[in-house]
Amino acid sequence: MTETVSGSASRRGKGGRKGLKIERIFTTPGVHPYDELRWERRDVVMTNWRDGSVNFEQRGVEFPDFWSVNAVNIVASKYFRGAVGTPQREWSLKQLVDRVVKMYVDTGLAQGYFASEQDAEVFDHELKHALVHQMFSFNSPVWFNVGTRSPQQVSACFILSVDDTMESILEWYKEEGVIFKGGSGAGLNLSRIRSSKELLSSGGTASGPVSFMRGADASAGTIKSGGATRRAAKMVVLDVDHPDVAEFIETKSREENKIRALRDAGFDMDLGGRDIASVQYQNANNSVRVSDEFMRAVESDGEFGLRARLSGEIVEKIRAKELFRLMAKAAWECADPGIQYDDTINDWHTNPESGRITASNPCSEYMSLDNSSCNLASINLLKFLREDGAFDVQKFVKLTELIITAMDVSITFADFPTEKIAETTRDYRQLGIGYANLGALLMATGHAYDSQGGRSLAAAITSLMTGVAYRRSAELAGVVGTYDGYARNAEAHKRVMRKHAAANDAIRTLDETDKAVHAAATKQWQECLKTGDRHGYRNAQASLLAPTGTIGLMMDCDTTGIEPDLALMKFKKLVGGGSMQIVNLTVPRALTKLGYQQEQIEAIVEYIGEHGHVVDAPGLRPEHYEVFDCAMGERAISPMGHVRMMAATQPFLSGAISKTVNMPEQATIEDIEKVYFEGWRLGLKALAIYRDNCKVGQPLSVAKKAKEPKAEEAPAEAAAPRPVRKRLPKQRPATVTRFSVAGAEGYMTASSYPDDGVGEVFLKLGKQGSTLAGVMDAFSMAISISLQYGVPLETWVEKFTNMRFEPAGMTDDPDIRMATSVMDYIFRRLALDHLPYEDRAALGILSAKERAMQVNGEDPASLQHDDQLDRESLAQTAEITRPAAAAPAANAPAAQAHSSMEVIESRQGRTADAPLCLTCGTKMRPAGSCYVCEGCGSTSGCS
Repeated sequence: MTETVSGSASRRGKGGRKGLKIERIFTTPGVHPYDELRWERRDVVMTNWRDGSVNFEQRGVEFPDFWSVNAVNIVASKYFRGAVGTPQREWSLKQLVDRVVKMYVDTGLAQGYFASEQDAEVFDHELKHALVHQMFSFNSPVWFNVGTRSPQQVSACFILSVDDTMESILEWYKEEGVIFKGGSGAGLNLSRIRSSKELLSSGGTASGPVSFMRGADASAGTIKSGGATRRAAKMVVLDVDHPDVAEFIETKSREENKIRALRDAGFDMDLGGRDIASVQYQNANNSVRVSDEFMRAVESDGEFGLRARLSGEIVEKIRAKELFRLMAKAAWECADPGIQYDDTINDWHTNPESGRITASNPCSEYMSLDNSSCNLASINLLKFLREDGAFDVQKFVKLTELIITAMDVSITFADFPTEKIAETTRDYRQLGIGYANLGALLMATGHAYDSQGGRSLAAAITSLMTGVAYRRSAELAGVVGTYDGYARNAEAHKRVMRKHAAANDAIRTLDETDKAVHAAATKQWQECLKTGDRHGYRNAQASLLAPTGTIGLMMDCDTTGIEPDLALMKFKKLVGGGSMQIVNLTVPRALTKLGYQQEQIEAIVEYIGEHGHVVDAPGLRPEHYEVFDCAMGERAISPMGHVRMMAATQPFLSGAISKTVNMPEQATIEDIEKVYFEGWRLGLKALAIYRDNCKVGQPLSVAKKAKEPKAEEAPAEAAAPRPVRKRLPKQRPATVTRFSVAGAEGYMTASSYPDDGVGEVFLKLGKQGSTLAGVMDAFSMAISISLQYGVPLETWVEKFTNMRFEPAGMTDDPDIRMATSVMDYIFRRLALDHLPYEDRAALGILSAKERAMQVNGEDPASLQHDDQLDRESLAQTAEITRPAAAAPAANAPAAQAHSSMEVIESRQGRTADAPLCLTCGTKMRPAGSCYVCEGCGSTSGCS
């Protein structure tokens, strides 16, 4: 527990208050924390593996020996200050941590936070120990700016505001530009701007907010965060009762259609492509702010009124359900808009007397007053899991106290991009403590992510963190005073504290681990309420769950933010060069917790290394499969599993949660409606979805072809034997399939060898002209000849599924309800008719009956034995004579992978829908509601 003692008069806070007494918990008196570690020198050379160019090089950097190559690379390249190659360049983690911590300690001492200089020294040592041991990290702007000659900007998240005047709109453009230039992101609500259905004072018609979004989007795309740390990130919010809400909802889905048309015409529409700049609205996340009134109208299928911005009069009545479906349809098509639940957000608002919460930061975790900011820090939860499997509550409590104290100190010395943001932030002192590695912690403790036990432990930890944070905030108020806006909001703030405490009382624990954490959380909330009644609070907000992209890599976290494990296989760089694919170290830890012996653990880990999943692993009990469920792969967590985890932790957060609910490509519009509706019913503040492969402009990872040797460079050797064509007999079995894709009808004839699978495909589309008929005939002959020369059918299926062009949409095939093109349908149908279950499952192509069996927990493979057609005989590959060649190495995929996402792709047999890093070319992986690059630490928009 933190005590307060009298300090010298020069060290006391406002009004002669007592400073904090800081206890040692991680460090030893008389021993500097650096001296307890073994340090080593390494060389950092980061290249773009696609073209071999060197992105960054610094040799002889100094780090603790247990830091991974990734963590060292990211800190050295992202956070060390000074020009590379000059004596002023930082070269040691000690220098970086000293630079940052010195500013915190000096400011805290000067402002009366500490009872004595000895307490300031303990604070210094404890903070340094926690940072170098990767127990937590401040957000990236702290590492970029604190202790340098640059402005001391510590915040990654900003919320702006805009009014219904041209001057305000132009000021919005300017403020966003300044924030983007500094490498941060911002969000705002455009609902004050008059709709295109309202009149101007001059008598003309207003442009509407969507038109002004174009200018802001162009500005964001041009600035790109100074070209340094990340792309510009922004959030645009519109209230559901705005008359232009339908146009806003369809804004990005319409642009996706434009991307398809331009791509099919031969333009470069990849992320970062030279022609993508012509597409609008791509630099922002869009969200609709819905009210309880609207959601109840959706529930009852009632009408809902759209209101004029100035008068508040209803200008149009609509069916709420139709608008809600329009939102889900647009999200199905392009992942935007997300949804924010306005009444829930403002019901947990500690400062309602100062204004409503109308918007969020780009990743939706920070929600507060307009023209405000938040600095973040995240705790590495796995550092608090003891060897005996218990969660170290005492150390977690002490670290949370330490972080909240440091973060509050930073507001005192921090600089801000605008005066309005500076004023609001200093008046309300919003903080954002959170955590990473929750998914790894749950697995290591034997909890399934989508289970009551997993949710109970996550809720208890989140409650403990926020309870300690607000209790420390109340203690700080007794030392250096409340936040300036507290007096007018005191009753509301205390009401929200009681809501948090009541939610904590509602947690139902299931085992000894979460019982111990919950008991500690209950005690912290009791002391928080008592201390808050006596002193008030220093901070209007205390906690949220950020994506922890770059800093998650800095802390060597297996999972980011609230996310589950991405997959059981991981890409790891090795000291001295090279890389390997490994089974996540959390897996053997979980197996030990579940009671397996060492020999069993080794066999299971070896199986995972070969297959990438646990299904049918030797000796692993089926009831334990769920512990190893991941975000991707053989046993992917269901969308509602993610929503339920968010709902379990949301009542214990001041802000919200940065998370995208990933949905399979086969998800329907109704599935998205259900997720959005359940998010409201379960009390979330915000929600975003991403349906696999829904965005055309999001490039798939396609490695550049290796440079083919010129003829004169080819090795001199005997001519290689050529493949032999195996023609079909004159009489052969065939199937004719009539199909319809988005109303366009066609016929497919697939002829098979009597004993060896499909060998001929001919296509005819209804109402086709002579030119298209000729093209289809030529395409059919090319496919047929390639099959007869031995090109496996699965190769064509892999190439042509998910190809996108019109016509696209609903089909009349019960096994394939949606198709992104005629080619997508044809090759999915061929796969269902001619490939065995194992091959199709690897490609994600299942029949309706097989999908139903999966949902019911049955094995779809059993259908093979009941099929009239022998799948083995239909598994296509014509016998051919091939050139003699060495067999590929067993670990060949490892040599090709350059990130964990590519490891997952090699195991799943299909390409993941994730962007490539614009800096180093590595395929990025999800982190909250954005992506992070494991190669260089770049993110797609979040700190």
